[in-house]
Amino acid sequence: MSKKRFNLPRFFTQLFFFALILMISVNKNLVEMGKGGIGFLSSASLHALCPFGGIVSIYQFTTVGTFVQKIHQSSFVLMFIVFAMAVLFGPVFCGWVCPLGTFQEWLGKIGQKLFGKRFNKFIPEMADKYLRYLRYIILVWVLYVIGISGKLVFQEYDPYFALFNFWTSEVAVTSLFILALTIVASIFVERPWCKYACPYGAVLGLTNLFRVFKIKRETSTCISCSACDRACPMNISVSASGVVKNHQCISCMSCTSDQVCPVANTVEMTTTKGGVSI
Repeated sequence: MSKKRFNLPRFFTQLFFFALILMISVNKNLVEMGKGGIGFLSSASLHALCPFGGIVSIYQFTTVGTFVQKIHQSSFVLMFIVFAMAVLFGPVFCGWVCPLGTFQEWLGKIGQKLFGKRFNKFIPEMADKYLRYLRYIILVWVLYVIGISGKLVFQEYDPYFALFNFWTSEVAVTSLFILALTIVASIFVERPWCKYACPYGAVLGLTNLFRVFKIKRETSTCISCSACDRACPMNISVSASGVVKNHQCISCMSCTSDQVCPVANTVEMTTTKGGVSI
């Protein structure tokens, strides 16, 4: 049985963005309280740094030229950057950058210690299969409600906003409840919010259908050990795929030959023609 190798670049990338968002959030609160703040950081709010804010503002911006309440131009810029990366490499934002995804992953380490092989297998396969489409229903609901109200109503339910603002009066009780639920669920299931509820993950997940660099399994060298399946945090059957096009893939690279596959050049991120790999 192959042993998973530690992905140091990914770990430091996740740690950097988690620390950055935390410092920006704390800094904004310090500035608002008149306590100076951290000199080298912007006093921008999390709304200005959320690429999902660009998505929820598209309709209002194209029709009347304004942004949804609390959303800034920077969200549009970030949206285009994240989309460009997703078209090339898939949802790397989800697997490498998103602080809430990172937080769930860290909590999952506790679950792995407590439950061993049972971790991430508590939800019956049939129920899990349908629950994974719940995030698309949430996405449609969010876009619809924001479209008719022009307000960022998702903040009242967003565990990401709650995680980095739970000490302030801006956080709604509903978002704190959903954050608490996400924390508890993360002990049993890997990335539960990402799998079942995240509307932004739903959008980015669609790029797995047409991304340039895909996770590809070379069938001629595969030894069918299923190490890639066990390593995947999103429970994708990599060993049953020639090219992974699953809408839940987060491009974390955990299944690849660089990380867990015991055979070199068997599971890689590459163009579908196999001409270029990374």
